[in-house]
Amino acid sequence: MAHHHHEEHFQSPEFVKDIVIGMADGLTVPFALAAGLSGAVDSSTIIITAGIAEIAAGSIAMGLGGYLAGRTEVDHYDSELKREYMEVDEFPEKEKAEVVEVLETFGVSKEASIGIVNEMSKDKDKWVKFMMRFELGLEKPDAERARKSAFNIGAAYIVGGLVPLSPYFFIKNSQQALQVSIGVTLIALFVFGFLKAKAIGQPTLSGAIKTTFIGALAAGVAYLLARLIQGH
Repeated sequence: MAHHHHEEHFQSPEFVKDIVIGMADGLTVPFALAAGLSGAVDSSTIIITAGIAEIAAGSIAMGLGGYLAGRTEVDHYDSELKREYMEVDEFPEKEKAEVVEVLETFGVSKEASIGIVNEMSKDKDKWVKFMMRFELGLEKPDAERARKSAFNIGAAYIVGGLVPLSPYFFIKNSQQALQVSIGVTLIALFVFGFLKAKAIGQPTLSGAIKTTFIGALAAGVAYLLARLIQGH
């Protein structure tokens, strides 16, 4: 009885990358800010105000960064595509030789490569597509990628940022709120690190511990600096 092999590949790497970027900074930066302020002021109201302002500014800045990165990717691809079409038109023999070289790196004999090139060159679009993919290593990016990336990163930053800030909405004393925030955020960092590592195929436990440690370190340094400044 024949067994059908089914390959499972992750289908949304770009989406996960956006969420990881936004959530990682969203959990860490506001956490460090809230911890630092808690070492200097007693009122949770001040920390909430500063935290919301930071989350708003951070989500916009991160989202804008994601948008610009997406647009740069599209512009770079379009520029290289235009150049490849020009080279195919003006230097066809040179481009054919480059295809032969690419095919030979995959173990295709020179004789067979020449036959493939002659067939491929009959369709300019497919020829150029091959060069973009296998010579330059470029895949056609999603034209909507920039907009999607900006939204995904910004939204993930807001969600992540509200986690360490949430206890301050319910507890007036900043020191007490900080204790709850530490517990909640460390759990969130551990879960986030675990899921991130699982999504990208890395060891889950070490990924969770690493993410938690980085977040705790950032918050701890911010808190100690605030206490040190206040002491002087």
